[in-house]
Amino acid sequence: MNPRLQSLQPYPFERLRRLFEGVTANDRHSPISLGIGEPKHPTPPFIQQAVTDHLRGLAHYPATQGEAALRQACGQWLARRYAVQLDPATQILPVNGSREALFSLAQCVLNPTEPDALVLCPNPFYQIYEGAALLGGAQPYFVASNPARNFCVDWADVPDSIWARTRLVFVCSPGNPTGAVMGLDDWRLLFRLSERFGFVIASDECYSEIYFRDDAPLGGLQAAQQVGNSAFKRLIALTSLSKRSNVPGMRSGFVAGDAELIKPFLLYRTYHGSAMSPPTQAASIVAWGDEAHVVENRVLYRKKFSQVTPLLRGVLDVSLPDAAFYLWAGVPAGLDLSIAGQAPDSSLSVDQAFARALLASYNVTVLPGSFLAREQAGAKGPFNPGAGRIRMALVADAAECVEAALRIVQFVQQRQVT
Repeated sequence: MNPRLQSLQPYPFERLRRLFEGVTANDRHSPISLGIGEPKHPTPPFIQQAVTDHLRGLAHYPATQGEAALRQACGQWLARRYAVQLDPATQILPVNGSREALFSLAQCVLNPTEPDALVLCPNPFYQIYEGAALLGGAQPYFVASNPARNFCVDWADVPDSIWARTRLVFVCSPGNPTGAVMGLDDWRLLFRLSERFGFVIASDECYSEIYFRDDAPLGGLQAAQQVGNSAFKRLIALTSLSKRSNVPGMRSGFVAGDAELIKPFLLYRTYHGSAMSPPTQAASIVAWGDEAHVVENRVLYRKKFSQVTPLLRGVLDVSLPDAAFYLWAGVPAGLDLSIAGQAPDSSLSVDQAFARALLASYNVTVLPGSFLAREQAGAKGPFNPGAGRIRMALVADAAECVEAALRIVQFVQQRQVT
């Protein structure tokens, strides 16, 4: 077996399952899960119809590069959304969702025989980044999100000695779990560092179409063009239809950027067996070509967040994020987090104890922030930047999300120690 598999940590949801062992949820309340970021809004009927209309395509092997019409549709969307022009033949590649592409891109970029190579990740982070680094033969280096910067990562905090060993940087903007969006100054700094040290930037942008401000989030390709990197050197942007179009089961997205990176990535994927099925390609073409359903989807999220955030703000340290569909909330100190009169295990962080007690009392599931981050060195010693916070995915309908928020308010108010 590949010995690097031993370095992988359990996925957050496996850790959550273990955390809840021995906890009996209060069945006087219907179960509500805010734990998993799986879109629950209906899939648009025209996308479903496109799949069924093209089932005859299952009789043919698809090309790894995808149909020209699909790459063209992706390029046209990029032009409308970000005002950037890319060559669909050399700078765009369909992928089976951004998750598999994030992983496989690292295997293509990293040299597994280089002993000191680093992959930089935000912290907290999407765990695929860590696994991709480890199985690619590199070590992850975590850069903490900064609460003072609305949870954006401060890349300026990374010393040159680390940049010199860096081969790949994962950027997540809008961020998971914080919803933070990188600004142009942050991008400019990262591009300058990439030019100086030669590392590749993988920009994970799967939440780009769910936002709450007037201006849409800045994308990596858009930022590169604005600072003069019109060839998108050492940059790959990754996006997906899962959140944008409520089709997580379709597994459809694309990568775009530096043609000199896309070419070997296509070669890798040819051997990896990563071609997208013809019905999925047909449905993807119509999905990327339509914006009306995306606007409607965004309206639904804005309505939910406008109802839920004020309710929770009274009891948790939480505010409206820049984008994405998560609330990243701080748990207040001084709560009684016992279950049936039994104090929580002293080995649990406050966010983990909060999640257990909330499930036991009100049958609401949230994800402890410490499960989404790794301990790292800090000025005051080692710390986990997710500890003391919880992630809530507002993916269900508005009524269910509001009901969950009301239960959380009651739970916190009841558990405050006077």
